[in-house]
Amino acid sequence: MPELLDIYDKNGNRTDRQIERGKPLQEDEYVFGVHVWIINCKQEFLLTKRSEAKGHKWHGVGGMAAVGDDSFTTVLREVGEEVGITLDSVNGQIFKRHIFPSKSIIDVWVFRQNIDISKVVLQEEEACEVMLATKEEVMQIIEEEIIDRWYPYLKELMDFYVS
Repeated sequence: MPELLDIYDKNGNRTDRQIERGKPLQEDEYVFGVHVWIINCKQEFLLTKRSEAKGHKWHGVGGMAAVGDDSFTTVLREVGEEVGITLDSVNGQIFKRHIFPSKSIIDVWVFRQNIDISKVVLQEEEACEVMLATKEEVMQIIEEEIIDRWYPYLKELMDFYVS
């Protein structure tokens, strides 16, 4: 069954239309998703290594909003599905909203929460490994794996949240 996504306007307002994921959008149409960065008390970030089918590179957690879902609902669903973690809502905040050239509007969330990575349950279709990484390690991984186009805001986020 195809995955349907709500269509949003350039201001991030949900329209009354949906589109099948992967289908081309019209001018001034966008889809909506989230990036989630989880930082523990040691200022380490949770990273997941995507599955072979998804490019086998290190990323934060994230995904697209299902029809009818808001930003926070999408965060909880994606983190729960991908790594089996239940986030505490009081620990999270939106860092910024970023509009990508791919016609995606992404809310970037940060959660300050300690995670026991030995208890992470990975969704095999999405991820194959998990790690905790310092700011320096994250920036090195992003640079080496050339995925900064996915996270153009990352240096700003790191500078803001890590002393």
